Amino acid sequence: MPKQKKILLPVVFMVLVTMVFTFGLAFINEVTKDTIAEQEALNIYKSILYVFDIDHQDKSDEQVKDLFDTYITITEEKDTTYYTYIKDQETIGYAVLISGKGLWGTITGHIAFSPDHSQVLGVNFIAHSETPGLGGRIDEDNYKDDFRGIEINLSDDIFVNNKATGGNVDAISGATLTSKAVIDIYNTHLPTILEQAKKEGYYEAD
Repeated sequence: MPKQKKILLPVVFMVLVTMVFTFGLAFINEVTKDTIAEQEALNIYKSILYVFDIDHQDKSDEQVKDLFDTYITITEEKDTTYYTYIKDQETIGYAVLISGKGLWGTITGHIAFSPDHSQVLGVNFIAHSETPGLGGRIDEDNYKDDFRGIEINLSDDIFVNNKATGGNVDAISGATLTSKAVIDIYNTHLPTILEQAKKEGYYEAD
């Protein structure tokens, strides 16, 4: 076999293999994109229901969607999506996306606050790169539940702090840096979020 042909055959083979895998991945992506989009939407529904403390445990996906559609109204304002919880024609609170720097990457989640911006109703995390079993424990309910009912006073420089220093949120054992990162995210971004919400009409004074 000529030398040129010996060189050409592996190249052609690799090109063909690459094309097969590329088209295969493109096909799988096309077939599953609707399912992926539905799952992402469902994760958001569950997160919003959680921050508003709306019981959705042991519910089917369809029941979760029905709960969300029954109680939550979505409004787009510039770059912010507001989720409004309305029950018996009364506004219970608003929720928005919040994100910031964690120990190993960006931590993204939702926070819900009362209509008069005086209290945190709940928080949840939907994406992060924290270490499983350590910083990843921010997903645990007993950690997130510490945020429920925290009073918001924007005249204070810090309104979320570690209980060990007289604050209101327990740090996660073995994950001090992640705990601090979460606290910093809320102390840094919540004042801006609430200021913007007030400007855009998501505020009801007593």
